[in-house]
Amino acid sequence: MIDQTIKRSLGQMMKGVQLVGSAHDGVVRAYCSHWVCQVSFDEPIVMASVSPKHDTYPLMLAAGQFTVSVLAGDQVDVGQYFSYPGRKFRYIADEYLELLPSGLPVARDCVAWLRCETFEVKPMADHELFFARVVEVGPGRLKEPPLLYSSRLGWRITGDRAREPGYSVRDKLLDRLSAAGFDSDPDEVPEAD
Repeated sequence: MIDQTIKRSLGQMMKGVQLVGSAHDGVVRAYCSHWVCQVSFDEPIVMASVSPKHDTYPLMLAAGQFTVSVLAGDQVDVGQYFSYPGRKFRYIADEYLELLPSGLPVARDCVAWLRCETFEVKPMADHELFFARVVEVGPGRLKEPPLLYSSRLGWRITGDRAREPGYSVRDKLLDRLSAAGFDSDPDEVPEAD
């Protein structure tokens, strides 16, 4: 069992909320996750952490592919429904999903969806990590703020910028480098939003 101080500290991490889905032999399943992330800049590769206990897991293995739907801030109902094993609700909320021509499910009206082909699965203590290439994308409501989740803070919606418009930490640091006599090439320092 994880130490409670560690659990509370990890629980402060705020992450985006996604719906991960798959299908195989006519069976369609999905689950809510906040453990999906991009893991490469050079290639469109994502990693999804999945419990082998979840009913989506065997479908992801058998199909060799899955979808990731980035949920919008107004889709907490979708996130909440798929946070529980679907069997508990007898899979009654199919209005939240639509099927792609491939037969894979995506969340209706999401920010965007990704179709991903698995190339490696890595076992962990209680989950498995699925590494996959993004092979198709469906931009949805890209201007909508995404849904966030933290086990300590619950469901949240992104919104306000953390930095004042017109203020650039990068530019201030470049000025400091220059004032200190160092050569500073702005093209070598990445711009952050």
